[in-house]
Amino acid sequence: MTVWDILSNYYPAFLTGLSVTLKLCLIIWGSGLLIGSALALAGIKCPRSVGLPSRGFSFFLGGVPLIVFLFWLHYPVQAMFDVVIDPFYTAAFTLSVVNLFAVADIVRGALHDFPKQYLIAARVTGLTRGQTIFKIQLPLILREILPPLLLLQVAMLHTSLFASLISVEEIFRVAQRINAQIYRPVEIYTALGVFFLAVCLPINGFALWLKSRFTRNLSEQ
Repeated sequence: MTVWDILSNYYPAFLTGLSVTLKLCLIIWGSGLLIGSALALAGIKCPRSVGLPSRGFSFFLGGVPLIVFLFWLHYPVQAMFDVVIDPFYTAAFTLSVVNLFAVADIVRGALHDFPKQYLIAARVTGLTRGQTIFKIQLPLILREILPPLLLLQVAMLHTSLFASLISVEEIFRVAQRINAQIYRPVEIYTALGVFFLAVCLPINGFALWLKSRFTRNLSEQ
């Protein structure tokens, strides 16, 4: 049985698992980008009350394997509070927390390292605060953070595979079930790779479009 045979025979199951994976990723991406960016802005404005704790927790998360953090929230924490939470929401929360602090680190670094001479030049030329933000700061910051943010969100898509370990019916768990039936691991996981390529390539293309549409080339010709 070839990869294409597996895809043609089991594509409904793969699509079901893929839909769960995409729902999970939409939560992770949305919360990570929005809350992480807001956290970075708050950290710049309030470095002691927000910035320092944010960096400290990000440092802590960087030293804890993601799978351990996921198991903590799924098993001991729920047992401690005597609650049972759907594994999908546990995985979504865990990965969102990891993503938002990673996004905050990227955005905070870009904001902190933004060249002050551009702001001075904007004031000298008479630009308003709004014009400075949208015509100078935002294009330059987007140009810097889009590539690492793209790589981070693709990495979060890949880490969503860990959700299968707490029984979330995402695409990797579906692939495992199909493999248990026909035991063709090479072909099945190659098919899984095809699905991930189908998702990741449009994300890369969208990021390139954003970069060309909303940023400008600052290199001197």
